[in-house]
Amino acid sequence: MGKLFVVATPIGNFDDITYRAVKILSSVDLIAAEDTRNTGLLLSHLNIKAKLISLHQHNEEERSKEIILMLKKGGLIALVSDAGTPSISDPGYKLVNMAVKKNIPVVPIPGVSAAIAALSISGIATDSFIFKGFVSKKANKRIAQLKELSNETRTLVFYESPKRILRLVSEIYMVMENRDCVIAREITKPYEEFIRGSLSEVINILERKKAVKGECTLVLAGKKETILTEINQDVKNDIINHLSECVCKTSTLAGKISEKYGLPKKMIYNEILHIKQGGK
Repeated sequence: MGKLFVVATPIGNFDDITYRAVKILSSVDLIAAEDTRNTGLLLSHLNIKAKLISLHQHNEEERSKEIILMLKKGGLIALVSDAGTPSISDPGYKLVNMAVKKNIPVVPIPGVSAAIAALSISGIATDSFIFKGFVSKKANKRIAQLKELSNETRTLVFYESPKRILRLVSEIYMVMENRDCVIAREITKPYEEFIRGSLSEVINILERKKAVKGECTLVLAGKKETILTEINQDVKNDIINHLSECVCKTSTLAGKISEKYGLPKKMIYNEILHIKQGGK
């Protein structure tokens, strides 16, 4: 049985390649690359001569089956994408999944990830985050995805092309409240740029640019958690709306409202009874 090495490669600066990655790429029988031309440039820089085969989104299913047969015969194969870590918003997942199901050893050769690199310099909370990657190109589905994330309190990380980044930031601003964000553009490359500020400020900066170039990583602060210590008018209105829309046990409704606002269930329960009795 062979081995599949999942090798992270630089996202811009070739010097970011790890010693271990160089050793693996120099010793394997075959390198499966998202684009053999891009990987060829990296290998040339590293003075590595290796056999290359393409594995991209259009041939991943069939090509993965071919590679699995090679691995079963004892082949040592490296999987790389154009930049960063394979299968993270890049081709490779299907091959790795097939290998795991066939009990073929899969070995990670860690290195650069644009998402982690952007998070590390963002200045936005990194203790808990959600990696969304690329949102849908279809408007209705994209807006629906953003609405689903609008109440998420964890930091959000998106990938987006330079042509669509202004549209994405504008739609996030429309769907969510104005919050802090960072756009990391051309990470590790000569024209590396970090655009920081609130969503509205970043939109103004992008609108003033003649053009945006290079792949973008957007780090967005999560929704701020509202900590309540007493029942305000918004909570009362929410209770009234629930009472008018559905018939449910007072305890059940109290539990829902309590969980939503982080208030004691007993306090909400008493307020529901007060409202039912005609109180305001």
